[in-house]
Amino acid sequence: MDITLRQSPSFSVARLGLAGSEAVVVESGAMMAMSPEVNLTAKAEGGVLKSLKRAALGGESLFVSTYTAPPAGGFVDIAARLPGDITVYEVAEPTALFISRGSWLANEKSVELDTKWGGFKNMFGSEGGFILRAGGRGKVVFACYGALEEWNLAAGQKVTVDSGHMVAYEGSVNMSIRKATGGIVQMFKSGEGLVLDFEGPGRVWVQTRNPMELVGWISSFLPSNSGSGSGGLIGGLLSRS
Repeated sequence: MDITLRQSPSFSVARLGLAGSEAVVVESGAMMAMSPEVNLTAKAEGGVLKSLKRAALGGESLFVSTYTAPPAGGFVDIAARLPGDITVYEVAEPTALFISRGSWLANEKSVELDTKWGGFKNMFGSEGGFILRAGGRGKVVFACYGALEEWNLAAGQKVTVDSGHMVAYEGSVNMSIRKATGGIVQMFKSGEGLVLDFEGPGRVWVQTRNPMELVGWISSFLPSNSGSGSGGLIGGLLSRS
């Protein structure tokens, strides 16, 4: 699969160039355009139970889309829900890639996706919790909200990242999760919840915008009784990214 990016960095689109009869797995709803005669099927990838686990815990759709090119080849254009950058990573075991909820867009069929426990959920939001593990061998496409920064940590080098800004990290990186402050009162005062401590060697990807902060900002302008109306709809859609 040949991947080219355009409209970067603010409104990125990834073109997945497929050889004859080649297939690619794509997040449901991410397709923007495709060439004629590309075949689309939607199913619970990896079985119903594994898909339920990925959807309920990893923040992804229950059903994923598989696009298969005709014998002459073809392409599929994909884009994320929120405006931001897209990047491509090539997984090669034994090093896996861990991706935050809502950031995964697509991968080659040879890549295996599973859900991994990433730490305790923030009691005031959906940060933390479960993340996706991409293993096996092949290309993975993931997106972010805002611009994407890549930090290449040397062995023993450390960095602390707000949980809402984390996008992905390599399996060679050691990650631990903790509260940003000492208690609930301090969490309210600082506006910070959970942070992630990373230690190299390996790469860490972060996004310059926090999707949950966007949800909170939009919610502040909505009537307090709109949880089951447009506010609930907006929050539900954005919280998946």
